Amino acid sequence: MKKLFLLSAFALLGGAAQAQEGFKLGGHIGIPVGDASDASSFTLGVDAAYMWNITKGLDLGVTTGYSHFFGKDNFDDFGFIPVAVSGKYKFSGAPIFVGLDLGYGISVKDGVDGGFYAQPKFGYQMSKGELYLGYQTISNKRDYGWYTANWNVGAVNIGYNFFLK
Repeated sequence: MKKLFLLSAFALLGGAAQAQEGFKLGGHIGIPVGDASDASSFTLGVDAAYMWNITKGLDLGVTTGYSHFFGKDNFDDFGFIPVAVSGKYKFSGAPIFVGLDLGYGISVKDGVDGGFYAQPKFGYQMSKGELYLGYQTISNKRDYGWYTANWNVGAVNIGYNFFLK
């Protein structure tokens, strides 16, 4: 009887850990900051990730998506596809989390190089999704033809991801 109880407890705990894994799909809207604020008025994008539960409260995974920066004045629109690893820590007893995405941002605009991608996040977790505030940054180069400039594309984003199980 004791063995059956222990086996049942392990099965339930394993199922609970498994329930934290899976796909996330969502979107974000943001305000460009830093160098990007000179060239863009706002940003809009989609997020996609697959997360694995490593231990209680800690999820690791991979993420991608697309962030589109809408040009202003004499600047064209530009965008990036992040390819990154993602980490998320959920605090015990509270519905809040912190997260960090690190990787490479692939530019989809000629004349704008890709670069190192990072996005720290702070958010609120619900049963069907998560609401987050993040700071997205991509360190890259921009080729103006007659000179090349190093610049950081940054944005403060608010987003929502749905959990797909």
